[in-house]
Amino acid sequence: MDIRRTVLWMIFSFSLLLLWNNWQVHSGKPSLFGNAPASEQQAKPADTPAANGSVPNAAAPAASVPAATGAAAPTSVPGSNTPAAVRAEQVVVSSDVLRMTFDPVGAQLVRAELLKYPTSTDDPKPMVLLDRSPALTYVAQTGVVGAPAGESFPTHLTPFRLTSTDRELKDGQDTLVVRFEGESGGVRVVKTYTLNRGSYDVKVRHELANIGQAPITPSVYLQLERDGNDPAGTSSFYHTFTGVAVYSEQEKFQKITFGDIEKSKARYVKQADNGWIGVVQHYFATAWVPQQGKQRTNDLLQLQPGLYAARTIEPVGQIAPGATAAVDAQLWVGPQDQKAMEAVAPGLELVVDYGWLTIIAKPLFALMTWLHSLLGNWGWTIVALTMIIKAVFFPLASKSYASMARMKQVAPRLQALKEKYGDDRQKLNQAMMEMYRTEKINPLGGCLPMVVQIPVFIALYWVLLASVEMRGAPWILWVQDLSVRDPYFILPAIMMATMFLQIKLNPTPPDPIQAKVMMVMPLVFGGMMFFFPAGLVLYWCVNNALSIAQQWAITRRLERQTASAANS
Repeated sequence: MDIRRTVLWMIFSFSLLLLWNNWQVHSGKPSLFGNAPASEQQAKPADTPAANGSVPNAAAPAASVPAATGAAAPTSVPGSNTPAAVRAEQVVVSSDVLRMTFDPVGAQLVRAELLKYPTSTDDPKPMVLLDRSPALTYVAQTGVVGAPAGESFPTHLTPFRLTSTDRELKDGQDTLVVRFEGESGGVRVVKTYTLNRGSYDVKVRHELANIGQAPITPSVYLQLERDGNDPAGTSSFYHTFTGVAVYSEQEKFQKITFGDIEKSKARYVKQADNGWIGVVQHYFATAWVPQQGKQRTNDLLQLQPGLYAARTIEPVGQIAPGATAAVDAQLWVGPQDQKAMEAVAPGLELVVDYGWLTIIAKPLFALMTWLHSLLGNWGWTIVALTMIIKAVFFPLASKSYASMARMKQVAPRLQALKEKYGDDRQKLNQAMMEMYRTEKINPLGGCLPMVVQIPVFIALYWVLLASVEMRGAPWILWVQDLSVRDPYFILPAIMMATMFLQIKLNPTPPDPIQAKVMMVMPLVFGGMMFFFPAGLVLYWCVNNALSIAQQWAITRRLERQTASAANS
């Protein structure tokens, strides 16, 4: 009993600490666990690049990247800033799911709007994933490095010109081709972006032509540049990852925080001939996927305070004068749609990260999507999924509730023993153990079956939290978005009520302090749920309601059995 009381006190104290800390952060005050992360720093403009592609006086030195065997080492990738003197009119193109804005300087993708995803329930404007504005720096860039000293090949700071004419995917068309051309250092580069109907997977092709008099050994780099700030609307009451991801066959999925990049603590695969690099945030991701089987070098670095880059550099090999070469890649810009991302590249679906519970979470997600195909509503899908899981675990729950019901029956006798032995803990424990043996009660019988279920319910929690399908998905009446908190706090109130009812159905702990802690727990957890997504709170409400029904039915059955035995 002393151990149980200690554990309850620890859980209660830690819950209060987390609740207070999250409220402090939510109110704009420093966290109790340390200073504000580097991601909160505002990105500063980089210096104007020099002609050879290096950045003079950069905050962090640009990394030189070794080339594959047989190719010369490329020079460093230039900085992030576009000189004001060469800014040109931006090019806006649209498919049925994407609206993309390109800067002709470097043919950079400087804005991406997801036309099927509104900003919020209250704001129908398309969600902006990529942008270059005072509020957000998040762009996709490419270029060519490896020029001789004193020269520069076309990079993301070289002026390009639009050579295609179509800017919108018309009815009856399946593809939209956007083509830019730039020239520098004796190299002509044609960048071609191909948008496909209904797809967030953009095909990108670089065609390099050597128009000089000497052979060249260039490399193509693919880069994502982002500030370290959390996305707008990020909750302080539950954690979702915002940072960089690197995937390779050697180390599989690797997550790297912006803080680790800043502190040079990032650990990731740098040399590979497979995989991809990306930037991940809640519900959405961008990723560069080079051709598999081509040697490349991955590099993560801080460009300026609060501004970071994830890039991969692929040597092209030697190009003779008058010859050409092409490099193909794919750029994912969109939601974390696991099925679609898995079709683009191995491991790309892992941006939906369930951690060590992936082996349980992925089948749960598959079951959830199948249920949705039948029900057509994500709220009712959550209800049905929770019911199925409770049914699967019913045998274990039955043993647990039966044990608790028997404990409740002997609760008066436990209280009598406590009064009899007073503060003599040793004699009290001996008497309790003797009573448990006589009545064939396992005091841990109500706990162990529940422990087995915990990983499944934690996995389901992460499935509901990470699934972009919840974003903007309505349930009924007042719940019009399962990914945001209940606007009227009805579900959290129901959750607290069901938790109180569950406690009342359980045997009252003989320790009065332990009993008080149990009564306060619903207020603590219910208070936290006021700020959690409605879909998660719905899951807890259904789970609690089913648990109450199961516990009540089992308790009634045992009472009837006891009464029948007494009468006979």
